[in-house]
Amino acid sequence: MKRECDIAVIGAGMAGASIAAELAPHASVTIVEAEAQPGYHATGRSAAFWEECYGGPDVVPLTLASGPYLRELGLLRERGALYVGRREDEAAIEAFLQRFAGSGATIERLHRAALERSIPGVRPGWDHAVSEPACADIDVAALHQHYLKRARAAGAQLRCSARVDRLERSAAGWDMALADGNEVRAGVVVDAAGAWADSVARLAGAASLGIQPLRRTVAQLRTSPAPPDDLPLVLDICGRFYFKPESGRVWLSPHDETPTEACDVAPEELDIAEAIARFEKVVDWRVEALEHKWAGLRSFAPDRLPVYGFDVRAPGFFWFAGQGGFGIQTAPAAARFAAQLLLGLPRDAMTERLDAALYSPDRFA
Repeated sequence: MKRECDIAVIGAGMAGASIAAELAPHASVTIVEAEAQPGYHATGRSAAFWEECYGGPDVVPLTLASGPYLRELGLLRERGALYVGRREDEAAIEAFLQRFAGSGATIERLHRAALERSIPGVRPGWDHAVSEPACADIDVAALHQHYLKRARAAGAQLRCSARVDRLERSAAGWDMALADGNEVRAGVVVDAAGAWADSVARLAGAASLGIQPLRRTVAQLRTSPAPPDDLPLVLDICGRFYFKPESGRVWLSPHDETPTEACDVAPEELDIAEAIARFEKVVDWRVEALEHKWAGLRSFAPDRLPVYGFDVRAPGFFWFAGQGGFGIQTAPAAARFAAQLLLGLPRDAMTERLDAALYSPDRFA
Protein backbone atom coordinates (compact mmCIF):
# COMPACT_ATOMS: atom_id res chain seq x y z
CA MET A 1 0.00 0.00 0.00
CA LYS A 2 1.24 3.49 -0.83
CA ARG A 3 0.44 6.40 1.46
CA GLU A 4 0.73 9.94 0.16
CA CYS A 5 1.45 12.81 2.53
CA ASP A 6 2.98 16.25 2.59
CA ILE A 7 5.85 15.36 4.95
CA ALA A 8 7.47 12.06 5.92
CA VAL A 9 9.45 12.10 9.18
CA ILE A 10 12.07 9.36 9.46
CA GLY A 11 12.51 8.38 13.11
CA ALA A 12 10.03 8.35 15.99
CA GLY A 13 12.36 9.06 18.89
CA MET A 14 12.19 12.42 20.63
CA ALA A 15 13.40 14.25 17.52
CA GLY A 16 10.90 12.70 15.14
CA ALA A 17 7.97 12.76 17.57
CA SER A 18 8.50 16.41 18.51
CA ILE A 19 8.89 17.79 14.99
CA ALA A 20 5.94 15.69 13.78
CA ALA A 21 3.79 17.20 16.54
CA GLU A 22 4.77 20.70 15.41
CA LEU A 23 4.22 19.96 11.70
CA ALA A 24 1.00 17.94 11.85
CA PRO A 25 -1.40 20.86 12.52
CA HIS A 26 -0.22 22.44 9.25
CA ALA A 27 0.37 19.47 6.91
CA SER A 28 -0.30 15.76 6.47
CA VAL A 29 2.50 13.84 8.20
CA THR A 30 3.64 10.22 8.22
CA ILE A 31 6.25 9.08 10.77
CA VAL A 32 8.25 5.97 9.88
CA GLU A 33 10.22 4.16 12.57
CA ALA A 34 12.63 1.26 11.99
CA GLU A 35 12.09 -0.31 15.41
CA ALA A 36 8.98 -2.02 16.76
CA GLN A 37 8.42 0.81 19.22
CA PRO A 38 9.23 4.54 19.18
CA GLY A 39 12.13 5.79 21.29
CA TYR A 40 13.95 2.47 21.53
CA HIS A 41 17.47 3.90 21.17
CA ALA A 42 18.69 7.29 22.50
CA THR A 43 15.33 8.51 23.81
CA GLY A 44 14.69 5.43 25.91
CA ARG A 45 18.21 5.44 27.39
CA SER A 46 18.60 9.07 28.39
CA ALA A 47 20.10 10.05 31.75
CA ALA A 48 17.13 12.41 31.96
CA PHE A 49 18.26 15.84 33.03
CA TRP A 50 17.77 19.43 31.85
CA GLU A 51 21.02 21.29 32.39
CA GLU A 52 21.59 24.80 31.08
CA CYS A 53 25.28 24.44 30.17
CA TYR A 54 24.98 21.03 28.54
CA GLY A 55 26.12 21.21 24.92
CA GLY A 56 28.01 24.49 25.18
CA PRO A 57 27.13 28.21 24.88
CA ASP A 58 25.59 27.88 21.40
CA VAL A 59 23.13 25.27 22.67
CA VAL A 60 22.14 27.34 25.73
CA PRO A 61 19.56 29.40 23.73
CA LEU A 62 17.72 26.21 22.73
CA THR A 63 17.79 24.90 26.30
CA LEU A 64 16.57 28.15 27.87
CA ALA A 65 13.83 28.53 25.26
CA SER A 66 12.61 24.99 26.03
CA GLY A 67 12.51 25.40 29.81
CA PRO A 68 9.15 27.21 30.17
CA TYR A 69 7.37 24.64 27.97
CA LEU A 70 8.75 21.74 30.01
CA ARG A 71 7.82 23.43 33.27
CA GLU A 72 4.28 24.17 32.10
CA LEU A 73 3.85 20.47 31.33
CA GLY A 74 5.11 19.60 34.83
CA LEU A 75 7.97 17.53 33.42
CA LEU A 76 10.86 19.14 35.32
CA ARG A 77 11.76 18.38 38.93
CA GLU A 78 14.26 20.65 40.62
CA ARG A 79 17.66 19.01 41.09
CA GLY A 80 20.53 21.50 40.79
CA ALA A 81 23.94 20.64 39.39
CA LEU A 82 27.54 20.96 40.51
CA TYR A 83 30.54 20.90 38.20
CA VAL A 84 33.30 19.78 40.57
CA GLY A 85 37.08 20.03 40.29
CA ARG A 86 40.18 19.07 42.24
CA ARG A 87 42.77 21.53 43.47
CA GLU A 88 44.69 21.23 40.20
CA ASP A 89 41.50 21.92 38.18
CA GLU A 90 41.12 25.55 39.23
CA ALA A 91 42.08 26.76 35.74
CA ALA A 92 39.39 24.53 34.21
CA ILE A 93 36.82 26.01 36.59
CA GLU A 94 37.82 29.54 35.57
CA ALA A 95 37.69 28.63 31.88
CA PHE A 96 34.20 27.18 32.34
CA LEU A 97 32.96 30.34 34.05
CA GLN A 98 34.40 32.50 31.29
CA ARG A 99 33.02 30.29 28.54
CA PHE A 100 29.44 30.62 29.77
CA ALA A 101 29.63 34.25 30.92
CA GLY A 102 26.88 36.14 29.12
CA SER A 103 25.26 32.96 27.75
CA GLY A 104 22.17 33.31 29.92
CA ALA A 105 22.96 30.24 32.02
CA THR A 106 22.73 30.81 35.78
CA ILE A 107 26.04 29.71 37.28
CA GLU A 108 28.02 30.53 40.41
CA ARG A 109 31.43 29.57 41.74
CA LEU A 110 31.55 27.57 44.98
CA HIS A 111 34.37 26.38 47.24
CA ARG A 112 35.09 23.41 49.51
CA ALA A 113 32.70 24.25 52.35
CA ALA A 114 29.76 24.43 49.95
CA LEU A 115 30.74 21.09 48.38
CA GLU A 116 30.76 19.40 51.78
CA ARG A 117 27.22 20.64 52.44
CA SER A 118 25.98 19.50 49.03
CA ILE A 119 27.84 16.17 48.60
CA PRO A 120 28.09 14.10 51.80
CA GLY A 121 31.34 12.16 51.95
CA VAL A 122 33.15 14.17 49.29
CA ARG A 123 36.82 13.24 49.48
CA PRO A 124 39.65 15.67 50.27
CA GLY A 125 41.12 17.50 47.30
CA TRP A 126 37.84 18.31 45.60
CA ASP A 127 37.97 22.00 46.42
CA HIS A 128 36.30 23.79 43.51
CA ALA A 129 32.83 23.78 41.96
CA VAL A 130 30.44 25.66 39.75
CA SER A 131 26.82 25.59 40.85
CA GLU A 132 23.96 25.55 38.37
CA PRO A 133 20.82 25.76 40.52
CA ALA A 134 18.31 25.60 37.64
CA CYS A 135 19.26 22.02 36.64
CA ALA A 136 16.31 19.64 36.83
CA ASP A 137 15.32 16.04 36.15
CA ILE A 138 13.19 15.49 33.04
CA ASP A 139 10.41 12.93 32.74
CA VAL A 140 11.64 11.79 29.33
CA ALA A 141 9.00 9.11 28.76
CA ALA A 142 6.18 11.55 29.52
CA LEU A 143 7.63 14.17 27.17
CA HIS A 144 8.01 11.60 24.38
CA GLN A 145 4.44 10.40 24.85
CA HIS A 146 3.21 14.00 24.94
CA TYR A 147 4.65 14.62 21.49
CA LEU A 148 3.44 11.31 20.04
CA LYS A 149 -0.06 12.06 21.37
CA ARG A 150 0.01 15.60 19.95
CA ALA A 151 1.14 14.30 16.57
CA ARG A 152 -1.60 11.65 16.45
CA ALA A 153 -4.26 14.12 17.58
CA ALA A 154 -3.31 16.40 14.68
CA GLY A 155 -3.63 13.53 12.19
CA ALA A 156 -0.07 12.22 11.90
CA GLN A 157 0.26 8.54 11.05
CA LEU A 158 2.92 6.42 12.78
CA ARG A 159 4.35 3.28 11.20
CA CYS A 160 6.72 1.13 13.28
CA SER A 161 8.89 -1.78 12.12
CA ALA A 162 9.16 0.25 8.92
CA ARG A 163 12.83 0.77 8.14
CA VAL A 164 13.43 2.86 5.03
CA ASP A 165 14.98 0.61 2.38
CA ARG A 166 14.77 2.97 -0.59
CA LEU A 167 14.41 6.75 -0.89
CA GLU A 168 14.28 8.33 -4.32
CA ARG A 169 13.38 11.77 -5.63
CA SER A 170 10.94 12.05 -8.55
CA ALA A 171 8.91 14.81 -10.14
CA ALA A 172 6.06 13.92 -7.77
CA GLY A 173 8.19 14.11 -4.62
CA TRP A 174 10.03 11.54 -2.52
CA ASP A 175 9.21 7.86 -3.03
CA MET A 176 10.01 5.74 0.00
CA ALA A 177 9.99 1.94 0.16
CA LEU A 178 9.65 0.50 3.66
CA ALA A 179 10.80 -2.82 5.12
CA ASP A 180 7.19 -3.71 5.97
CA GLY A 181 6.35 -3.78 2.25
CA ASN A 182 4.51 -0.47 2.21
CA GLU A 183 5.44 2.70 0.35
CA VAL A 184 5.17 6.39 1.17
CA ARG A 185 5.23 9.35 -1.20
CA ALA A 186 5.93 12.73 0.37
CA GLY A 187 6.74 16.23 -0.79
CA VAL A 188 9.32 16.69 1.98
CA VAL A 189 11.40 14.19 3.93
CA VAL A 190 12.61 15.06 7.46
CA ASP A 191 15.73 13.22 8.55
CA ALA A 192 15.18 12.74 12.29
CA ALA A 193 16.96 9.39 12.36
CA GLY A 194 19.47 10.23 15.10
CA ALA A 195 22.56 8.02 14.83
CA TRP A 196 21.33 6.85 11.41
CA ALA A 197 20.96 10.40 10.02
CA ASP A 198 23.88 10.16 7.59
CA SER A 199 22.73 6.74 6.40
CA VAL A 200 19.31 8.16 5.56
CA ALA A 201 20.95 11.11 3.77
CA ARG A 202 22.97 8.74 1.60
CA LEU A 203 19.79 6.87 0.65
CA ALA A 204 18.37 10.22 -0.49
CA GLY A 205 21.45 11.08 -2.51
CA ALA A 206 22.40 13.90 -0.13
CA ALA A 207 25.98 14.30 1.05
CA SER A 208 26.80 12.95 4.51
CA LEU A 209 27.53 15.67 7.03
CA GLY A 210 29.83 13.58 9.18
CA ILE A 211 27.29 12.98 11.93
CA GLN A 212 29.08 10.53 14.20
CA PRO A 213 27.37 8.16 16.67
CA LEU A 214 29.14 8.01 20.03
CA ARG A 215 28.56 5.44 22.77
CA ARG A 216 27.62 6.75 26.23
CA THR A 217 27.53 4.31 29.17
CA VAL A 218 25.43 4.48 32.35
CA ALA A 219 25.46 2.18 35.39
CA GLN A 220 23.00 1.92 38.26
CA LEU A 221 24.73 1.32 41.60
CA ARG A 222 23.57 0.41 45.09
CA THR A 223 25.79 2.29 47.54
CA SER A 224 26.26 2.64 51.27
CA PRO A 225 25.17 5.16 52.23
CA ALA A 226 22.43 5.56 49.63
CA PRO A 227 22.59 8.91 47.84
CA PRO A 228 20.46 11.66 49.38
CA ASP A 229 17.31 12.36 47.39
CA ASP A 230 18.32 16.03 47.13
CA LEU A 231 21.85 15.34 45.88
CA PRO A 232 22.57 17.55 42.87
CA LEU A 233 23.70 16.21 39.54
CA VAL A 234 27.49 16.01 39.98
CA LEU A 235 29.67 16.48 36.89
CA ASP A 236 33.45 16.50 36.61
CA ILE A 237 34.71 19.84 35.27
CA CYS A 238 37.15 17.88 33.07
CA GLY A 239 34.45 15.59 31.65
CA ARG A 240 35.45 12.29 33.28
CA PHE A 241 32.18 11.35 35.01
CA TYR A 242 28.76 12.44 36.15
CA PHE A 243 26.35 10.92 38.66
CA LYS A 244 22.93 11.62 40.16
CA PRO A 245 20.48 9.92 42.53
CA GLU A 246 17.57 7.94 41.12
CA SER A 247 15.08 6.18 43.43
CA GLY A 248 17.64 5.51 46.14
CA ARG A 249 20.34 4.41 43.70
CA VAL A 250 23.19 6.16 41.88
CA TRP A 251 23.13 6.62 38.11
CA LEU A 252 26.77 6.94 37.08
CA SER A 253 28.46 7.54 33.74
CA PRO A 254 32.16 7.74 32.83
CA HIS A 255 31.13 10.49 30.39
CA ASP A 256 32.46 8.31 27.57
CA GLU A 257 32.09 9.24 23.92
CA THR A 258 33.37 6.25 21.97
CA PRO A 259 32.91 6.44 18.17
CA THR A 260 30.86 3.52 16.92
CA GLU A 261 28.61 2.42 14.10
CA ALA A 262 24.89 3.13 14.40
CA CYS A 263 23.56 -0.01 16.10
CA ASP A 264 21.76 -1.36 19.16
CA VAL A 265 24.71 -0.43 21.35
CA ALA A 266 25.68 -2.29 24.55
CA PRO A 267 27.88 -1.21 27.48
CA GLU A 268 31.50 -2.32 27.72
CA GLU A 269 32.81 -3.79 30.98
CA LEU A 270 35.91 -1.58 30.87
CA ASP A 271 33.79 1.59 30.73
CA ILE A 272 31.75 0.44 33.74
CA ALA A 273 34.90 -0.36 35.73
CA GLU A 274 36.41 3.01 34.82
CA ALA A 275 33.25 4.82 35.90
CA ILE A 276 33.21 3.12 39.30
CA ALA A 277 36.92 3.79 39.84
CA ARG A 278 36.40 7.49 39.13
CA PHE A 279 33.31 7.62 41.35
CA GLU A 280 35.19 6.11 44.30
CA LYS A 281 37.79 8.87 44.03
CA VAL A 282 35.09 11.53 44.54
CA VAL A 283 33.08 10.21 47.49
CA ASP A 284 33.75 7.75 50.30
CA TRP A 285 30.57 5.75 49.70
CA ARG A 286 30.92 1.98 49.36
CA VAL A 287 29.67 0.47 46.10
CA GLU A 288 27.68 -2.58 47.18
CA ALA A 289 26.34 -3.74 43.83
CA LEU A 290 26.18 -2.97 40.15
CA GLU A 291 22.47 -3.47 39.59
CA HIS A 292 21.99 -2.42 35.99
CA LYS A 293 24.00 -1.08 33.06
CA TRP A 294 23.15 0.25 29.64
CA ALA A 295 24.52 2.32 26.80
CA GLY A 296 23.01 4.69 24.29
CA LEU A 297 24.09 6.57 21.20
CA ARG A 298 24.66 10.30 20.97
CA SER A 299 25.18 11.67 17.48
CA PHE A 300 27.11 14.86 16.72
CA ALA A 301 27.92 16.89 13.64
CA PRO A 302 31.63 17.78 13.32
CA ASP A 303 31.17 21.11 15.16
CA ARG A 304 28.92 19.47 17.82
CA LEU A 305 25.98 21.75 17.02
CA PRO A 306 22.60 20.48 15.81
CA VAL A 307 21.59 20.59 12.15
CA TYR A 308 18.20 22.08 11.23
CA GLY A 309 17.31 23.00 7.66
CA PHE A 310 16.95 21.99 4.01
CA ASP A 311 19.85 20.30 2.28
CA VAL A 312 21.29 22.44 -0.51
CA ARG A 313 22.00 19.38 -2.67
CA ALA A 314 18.77 17.42 -2.23
CA PRO A 315 15.59 19.49 -2.76
CA GLY A 316 12.90 18.68 -0.23
CA PHE A 317 15.29 16.91 2.16
CA PHE A 318 15.26 18.51 5.63
CA TRP A 319 17.82 17.80 8.34
CA PHE A 320 16.73 17.54 11.98
CA ALA A 321 19.71 15.74 13.43
CA GLY A 322 23.06 15.95 15.21
CA GLN A 323 21.47 16.74 18.57
CA GLY A 324 23.99 14.88 20.68
CA GLY A 325 23.03 14.35 24.31
CA PHE A 326 21.03 17.57 24.51
CA GLY A 327 18.23 16.58 22.11
CA ILE A 328 15.83 15.77 24.96
CA GLN A 329 16.25 19.00 26.90
CA THR A 330 16.07 21.19 23.77
CA ALA A 331 13.22 19.30 22.09
CA PRO A 332 10.46 21.94 22.54
CA ALA A 333 12.39 24.85 21.04
CA ALA A 334 14.24 22.76 18.46
CA ALA A 335 11.08 21.16 17.07
CA ARG A 336 9.14 24.43 17.01
CA PHE A 337 12.04 26.23 15.34
CA ALA A 338 12.63 23.51 12.75
CA ALA A 339 8.93 23.35 11.87
CA GLN A 340 8.89 27.10 11.35
CA LEU A 341 11.93 26.87 9.06
CA LEU A 342 10.44 24.01 7.07
CA LEU A 343 6.96 25.55 6.65
CA GLY A 344 8.04 29.20 6.40
CA LEU A 345 6.08 30.12 9.52
CA PRO A 346 6.87 33.24 11.57
CA ARG A 347 8.89 32.97 14.76
CA ASP A 348 7.11 33.08 18.09
CA ALA A 349 8.11 33.86 21.69
CA MET A 350 9.85 30.50 22.04
CA THR A 351 12.04 30.83 18.95
CA GLU A 352 12.45 34.56 18.31
CA ARG A 353 16.01 34.66 19.66
CA LEU A 354 17.35 31.57 17.88
CA ASP A 355 19.93 31.99 15.10
CA ALA A 356 19.03 29.89 12.04
CA ALA A 357 22.51 30.27 10.50
CA LEU A 358 24.12 28.73 13.58
CA TYR A 359 22.32 25.41 13.03
CA SER A 360 21.91 25.40 9.25
CA PRO A 361 23.32 22.53 7.16
CA ASP A 362 24.60 25.22 4.81
CA ARG A 363 27.57 25.67 7.15
CA PHE A 364 28.92 22.37 5.81
CA ALA A 365 28.26 23.13 2.13
